[in-house]
Amino acid sequence: MMNPLTTAIGADTGAAAGRALAAIPSPETNSVSLGPLTLHFYALCILAGVIAAVFWSERRWHAMGGEKGTIMDLAVPAVILGLIGGRLYHVISDYQLYFAEGRDPWQAFAIWNGGLGIWGAVPLGALGVWWVARKRGLSMSQLSFAIAPTIPLAQAFGRWGNYFNQELFGAPTDLPWALEITPFDAMGRPRAGYIEGESLYHPTFLYESLWCLALAVLLVWAGRRFDMRGGRLFALYVMGYCVGRFWIEYLRVDPANDFFGLRLNNYTAVLVFLGALAYFLWAGRRLDSFSTRVVPVGHDAGTQMIEDDTPGSSGGAAAEAPASGGTDPGGTVPPDGPADQAAEDGPARQD
Repeated sequence: MMNPLTTAIGADTGAAAGRALAAIPSPETNSVSLGPLTLHFYALCILAGVIAAVFWSERRWHAMGGEKGTIMDLAVPAVILGLIGGRLYHVISDYQLYFAEGRDPWQAFAIWNGGLGIWGAVPLGALGVWWVARKRGLSMSQLSFAIAPTIPLAQAFGRWGNYFNQELFGAPTDLPWALEITPFDAMGRPRAGYIEGESLYHPTFLYESLWCLALAVLLVWAGRRFDMRGGRLFALYVMGYCVGRFWIEYLRVDPANDFFGLRLNNYTAVLVFLGALAYFLWAGRRLDSFSTRVVPVGHDAGTQMIEDDTPGSSGGAAAEAPASGGTDPGGTVPPDGPADQAAEDGPARQD
């Protein structure tokens, strides 16, 4: 069932949409074959996003005094769990696509055809980060500070996979940047969300990609300008993404479960936004209680062994708070004396 706003948009623009010239042509294929191997562009877009996020996170983490290679180590479980969580959310929230009469349940495993829910990917991916952080005695709040701006960057890359799959597009439109959609997929099946007689639609993949890029820039600026310790920068990312996603969901016309005129993802965005806001305010009153450790317990940080077991070191806040010093190319403001500061902190408190 289509929500009222989507219906109105379609009605207002439908007549002209078919006559407009598409500024964004539909891709002719969504994969390329290399011998017996088929590479799906959807997967390549996600892979590109992961690589960009890991590379940038490594630079931010190292600028904060952390060990090189830490982000690479935590990326493996984070990505694996993130993919599992993202797929589970998609399959559960859109179960009718796989388990309704006439559908093939085995397609629930065909991740290359699209279908990853960010609402499931981020929590399970964070679980992978927490697991590595706990093993090494690292601060989750510090890790979240380094990683926060890089996640929307990865999403900006990943959303282009929807373009190659011609999926998750918006209502018909005659705007100059309209996206051309073909009525059938590569297997001859009707394309989900396609409206007969309409060929041009809102490129919601592009809207979300641009929103995520802008959000990444905002997070870098906020991390420099304001005190974003205690995981507050990550909470700001969650809130910013939810705002954009709520609007973009209104434009989409692909089949989805909806209630009282709102798609399920609209409700999810509101609930997640409120949860992130509550955490942002809660953490803001407890900034000095968060661990600031960026090197493993007992590790030689290059100056001395970590032996001080006194929690709540008075200088700990500086390791995560923005400073007035120089910045690395990744946008991180390194604290003064990161290695020495980490050595002064006591056993990490997981937050």
